[in-house]
Parts: sequence; structure tokens; C-alpha cells
Amino acid sequence: MNRRSFLLAGAAMLSPLRPAAAQQPGHSMHGMSGMDMGGGHVPAAIPALPEGAFLPDLPRLANRSQQAGVFEAELTAAPASASFVPGLATPILAYNGIAPGPVIEVFEGDRVSITFRNRLPDQESTIHWHGLPVPADQDGNPKSPVRAGDERTYSFELPIGSAGTYWYHPHPHGKTASQVYRGLAGAFVVKATDDPIPATYGDTLLVFTDLRLAPVGTMPESTMADLMNGRVGDHVLVNGQKNPVLTVAQGELRRLRLLNATNARFLRLSLAGANITLIGSDGGLLETPVADVDELFLAPAERLEIVARFDRPGTVSLRTLAYDRGWMGPNRPDEAGMDLLTVRVTEGLASSQPSLPGRLRPIRDLGQPAVTRRFVFTETMSMSAGGMEMGFLINGAAFDMNRVDVASKAGQVELWEIANQADMDHPFHLHGTQFQIVERESEGRVTKPAFRALKDTVNVRRGETVRILLRQDLPGPRMYHCHILEHEDLGMMGLVNVEA
Repeated sequence: MNRRSFLLAGAAMLSPLRPAAAQQPGHSMHGMSGMDMGGGHVPAAIPALPEGAFLPDLPRLANRSQQAGVFEAELTAAPASASFVPGLATPILAYNGIAPGPVIEVFEGDRVSITFRNRLPDQESTIHWHGLPVPADQDGNPKSPVRAGDERTYSFELPIGSAGTYWYHPHPHGKTASQVYRGLAGAFVVKATDDPIPATYGDTLLVFTDLRLAPVGTMPESTMADLMNGRVGDHVLVNGQKNPVLTVAQGELRRLRLLNATNARFLRLSLAGANITLIGSDGGLLETPVADVDELFLAPAERLEIVARFDRPGTVSLRTLAYDRGWMGPNRPDEAGMDLLTVRVTEGLASSQPSLPGRLRPIRDLGQPAVTRRFVFTETMSMSAGGMEMGFLINGAAFDMNRVDVASKAGQVELWEIANQADMDHPFHLHGTQFQIVERESEGRVTKPAFRALKDTVNVRRGETVRILLRQDLPGPRMYHCHILEHEDLGMMGLVNVEA
């Protein structure tokens, strides 16, 4: 029996299942006992969500400062209630009472100070500023938890050149997945002081989250299938709504920022009927626009910026396409053919708009690496006296809060090889910096990227090795991990200490 067959047979026949990583210090077993292998819900009883509301513009986090170039605000994580289905109240976790959380909108060069209050009962939390170049002690990683009832202030300055679409979410070890799928996530948009994208294109944010509801409106606990594959909900929401409607004029050019804030959903998307130009990735704008893009792909935590032109009146749908990310066990969800956003294109030509510039910004060449490092992703299952054990490992080890896995130096250019020897895709995320993809290798075939972009998250397909070039400029401890949040919680994470 090959390894893949062993995993599936073990998952289907043996119980109880328990994460091997959970036996090590710092790994929580909360919510893992008594779980079934299925989705934990009956598909026929899934509550229907209303569709067709206008796409909401998410609220902005209020800036208390009156001083130019300074952003001061407060974020409180606490239990709240939402009404996804009329007549059903759903307990959630929320920042400032809403989910997704309020959009943080600042400018590059701003000094940011945000006071975080943890009002989650009996749970530590943090705020991780995903993708932002912030000092290590302000990063909100799991080494610096904020206890229930406590607060702390995160302070950092955003350098010139950091404009882009980022996000924020909790990062307490063992609790990240549950806090995020219950509602704790929000967008963080850094605006450019001199933006090459014409202002007439607007700036529309699309935050993708997914949702699973029980018939009574509550969010069911995660199942063992969720832990193995990552939690995938029954509904994909855009800005908190099911298939909302965006209205544009015929011929209009619209700037869209896309953020995949789900725990584990891979989004391969089509916007048939629109002409798409890719202009940005995780770390901001590309060097040059990439025209005539047929489809978009967002692994968990990835972001894209596009300019869409709508030439024909009628209806255009942002729709999911089939994608095989790998799946362990039964009840693999059918994710293709979902309409996430409906665009209504009105008759009558839009006002004339300026053309997109041919060059957006420079992206520096990092040069030759001084060090090459290799990280191997694997998943394991084995029998023990307590039942079947599972583990998600990097270089054969589960995360240990007290272990430094890599010693690096600030300013040193490094080549990292991320080899996925597991049975499903794993999106790789690195804290503290943006990196550039050098190449991908699969079955002996090497492919180079079609364009240069700055990234902090990259999907590594099963059987694939992705090579990235990076430089950490700020010293301190930084995490690297799979951004399927259940896998992160179960040990697929490491720590690099960057020395000054």
C-alpha cells in the first residue's frame, strides 16, 4: 500500500484520531475529541443565505489622531452576534463588533499605533499584521500572546514603498484557526503617496471568508476532517455577504483588491465577460501590468489587485472553478460553480477614463544569495496506544515555541527551497518580509515566473518545490508556516531568529 493509500485507509477505518503534534508542549487539544470524519453537518439542512444585496463597503477603522501622518486607533476582540440568515442569531467573534473587522486604511510613511483589547473569554489572542514590514516585537506572533482581559498597543512605522493590500488576524498558537473562522480577520490597506493607478478606477475591496452554519444558526465545531484538510465552509461570503451585487457602467475600468481570508479554501476564479489586467500581488503593485488574464488564483492568505473592464452590458459573475488541492478522507467538497459576486453592467458608455500606465513601480533585484536553506513539508499518520496519530511537520518536526529552527542575519540574501512531500497543497507564509519567487519544480520540470512580484504567501502544490529569494531587514524572531490555519495550529510552523 502506498503512502497516500495508507493515509486514506487509516482515516476511514481507525478511531480515535488525534494530532501527534498535540502531545508536544504548546499544542492544544481543544475541540478535537469526539470528532467524526465527516463535515459535521447535514448538507440538506444547511440554512440558505439571502443573496443579491448590494456589495457593502466595509467600515473603516476610525483614526483618533488629528496629526498628519499618524494613525491611532483601537481594536477589541470579543464575542458578538450576527444574522446571516433572517431569524437566526449566530454567535461569532468580532473586532469592534463586526466581521470581517473594520478596514484599516493608512498611507505609506504613516506612524501607526493600535491598542488591542482582548475580551475573548478564557482565550489568549494576538493581532498579526500579515505581510506588513513591522518590527518583530510588534508582529503579533504566538510568542507574544495577549491574555484574556488584557491589552497591548502595537506601534510601527510603514516605510515608503510598502503600499499594498494586507490583512490582520489572530495568531495565538493552537487557537488561530478557531478564532479566524469565527470572525476575527480584517483588511489592512496601505495607500501609496503617489499612486500610478488612476483614481477614476475607484478602489473596491473584496474580502473572501467562508461560513458553516448548523440548522439552528450556530457555527459547528471543527471535525477531524477539518483538522486534516483545513476547515472549508458551506458558503463563501464577500465582504460578509452571499453573492452580493456590484453595479458598473459599460466600458468602466474598476480597480479591485482581492483578499482570501479563509482558513483553508483555495479560490480559482473566473470573471468571464470582463477584461482583466493583473496589477498587484501580496506585497503591492507589480513592475508592469499583466493584461488579458483568463483566471485568478488565491490560496489561503494570498491577495491580488486587478483592473477589470466591463465592455458588454448585462451580468458578469465572479465564479469558482474546479481546483484539486488534495483531500484526505471522505466528503471532499465540490467547490466549482459557485457565484461569489454578481456584476451588473448598465447600458450606456462610462465617462472616458485614462489608460493604465505601462510601468507601475520598480522592484529591486535582491542579487545572489549568501545562504541556501531547504524546508520539507510532510504529513504523518501512525498508530499508538491512544489511537491513530496525525502530524503536519516541517523538516520532520512539529513546532516548538522554545526551539529556534533557523538562525539568520539581517540584510542577508537567502534562497529558500520549500519542498512539499505531503499529499495536499500547502500555502507557505513567512513573517517579516516579502519574497520573490525564483522558480517552481515539479516532476523534474522547472518553470520561471512570468513576472516579478513581491509575495509573503505562496502555494506549494503537492510534489512541488518552490524556490524563493528573500532578505530580512528587521531583527528578531519570525514565524514561517503553512497558512491552512488548522495545519499551523497542529505544528506545521517553524521559527527563524534574525540576528542584527
